[in-house]
Amino acid sequence: MTKKTDPSPGLDLTGQIVGYARVSSPEQNLDRQTSRLREAGAQKMFTDTVSGSTRDRPSLGAALEYLRAGDTLMVVSMDRLARSLRDLHALIDELTEAGASVQFLQEGQTYSSDPSPSSQLLLSMLGAVAEFERSIIRERQADGIARAKKRGAYKGRSPIPEEKLQKAFSLIKQGVPKAKVARDLKISRSALYDHLKKNK
Repeated sequence: MTKKTDPSPGLDLTGQIVGYARVSSPEQNLDRQTSRLREAGAQKMFTDTVSGSTRDRPSLGAALEYLRAGDTLMVVSMDRLARSLRDLHALIDELTEAGASVQFLQEGQTYSSDPSPSSQLLLSMLGAVAEFERSIIRERQADGIARAKKRGAYKGRSPIPEEKLQKAFSLIKQGVPKAKVARDLKISRSALYDHLKKNK
């Protein structure tokens, strides 16, 4: 996050509400999040289709660069911003220390540069609960897959149609980033990576 100069002299954009939405894969839909953010007052929107387990998210980086002191980053829920308590604290600290605020709609919490001890405690509690819930979901998914494999009912990921696969290979050879190719063709990134490994 850096200090920016207004693009138009005399136009004060301080206090702008910037929305951030994220889904993990192209198969998921961002519309529910973006609609809720706009209804809550978001004036500009940044979206990512990538796992929250990494900070290497193009639109998150762009949002952090765009935000200025006095602005608010609005997110539907904590797990859309970060997938671990450590990263959640780090992102909020980075933003609030630069003078911006972070607002989570689902949790009904806003964090600023002068947080109270109680709000910091609540942040840790809510973040820990969200992280725990994700670990339980992953455990249930793994257990369900294991049971399905025993029954012979597990088929894994849906195959990528050959036409889309060849188009993906062609775009990647042209230098288009793999994540963008998967997003534009609406195919699973992990499945695409598997096919790339097999075809090396």
